[in-house]
Amino acid sequence: MSIYLDNNATTRVDSEVLQAMLPFFADQFGNPSSMHNIGAAAGAAMKTARQQLQALIGAKFDHEIIFTSGGTESNNTAVLSALDVMHERSEIVTSAVEHPAVLTLCGYLEKTRGIKVRRIPVDQHGRLDLDAYRAALTHRVAIVSIMWANNETGTIFPVARLSEMAKKVGAIFHTDAVQAIGKLPVDLKSTAIDMLSLSGHKFHGPKGVGALYIKSGVPFHALFMGGHQQRNRRAGTENTPGIVGLGKAAELALWRMDEEITWVKSLRDRLEKGLLERIPKTFVTGDPLARLPNTTNVVFEGIGSEAVQFLLNRHGIACAFGSACSSGSSRQSHVLKAMNLPDAAALGAVRFSFSHFSREEDVDQVLEVIPGIVKKLRGSFPFSAVGERRRIDNSAAAAG
Repeated sequence: MSIYLDNNATTRVDSEVLQAMLPFFADQFGNPSSMHNIGAAAGAAMKTARQQLQALIGAKFDHEIIFTSGGTESNNTAVLSALDVMHERSEIVTSAVEHPAVLTLCGYLEKTRGIKVRRIPVDQHGRLDLDAYRAALTHRVAIVSIMWANNETGTIFPVARLSEMAKKVGAIFHTDAVQAIGKLPVDLKSTAIDMLSLSGHKFHGPKGVGALYIKSGVPFHALFMGGHQQRNRRAGTENTPGIVGLGKAAELALWRMDEEITWVKSLRDRLEKGLLERIPKTFVTGDPLARLPNTTNVVFEGIGSEAVQFLLNRHGIACAFGSACSSGSSRQSHVLKAMNLPDAAALGAVRFSFSHFSREEDVDQVLEVIPGIVKKLRGSFPFSAVGERRRIDNSAAAAG
């Protein structure tokens, strides 16, 4: 039996979401922009989905939501739009631990457009340096893009406070909330947040669909141009089945919010407690208090995280090291590097992320298997940051 503890990478599509989507692949296949009844049915379903998402994120109006292909498109759209509409400004403020969907774009803009990017450091728990953030906020800043919660450590950023600080210098404030939506209560209408990105597959919706919230009155420039869909803010025929699935996932996430904060968190805490009690030279990264209820990033000192993941996979246990978007690289996680973890520790970090589909017996099975894996790996090959990929492959093969 497989055990899935990699829910920050993607989640299982809920059966109710799948059932809601199926009619829009067949009987209700119309183009929502068409004027006839078949198209109108698709348009009405999109309207419902927009309202379901509005309720989850606490938007004031449903028209503040545009549907996208996911978090990466939403992030890119937000940043590029802000630079276009605030063309007299040429700086971006972000954090050193953002998702590659933001950091890669910022690096590209530095090289190709001469945009000044101010990357705010974090402390050893992944918490933003507020003094550095405050100093970076000037009237040259077009947009601040700070994630709501980190995808690797689960550390939560005080985005409501950060947005208020950004507004004092007239900057647009965007948050990548891909990991937060569905796991934390959100009420955007009570904040100064201008734009927010989310992705359906992170809270049991389908892949390939997400949304960008744009507060009413915030200037915006579309990334995709062509048709007049979504009030001219995102051209292209809408992915109706995906949008319907996103809406249903949003409805279910709001209904299950208490379960996410209590039951899912209890599973995470059960795993952390068991690992720390059973395995020496082990510690948890991230903010011990302000952290996503489903996420734990555990460092097993003296071994490589890829070897742990490799051997857990042999036992049918799915977890992750670093971000799914950067897997396949033996480089130290940019998040843990920004937190100033030593190489020998950071390269032994493994992320476990839960969902409401997770069970107590999943945790117990991990706790039964992993101490032996760590013991074997530590005994087989002393860890070294030099030649990390070779040692990981060799130690995993020897211990397995």
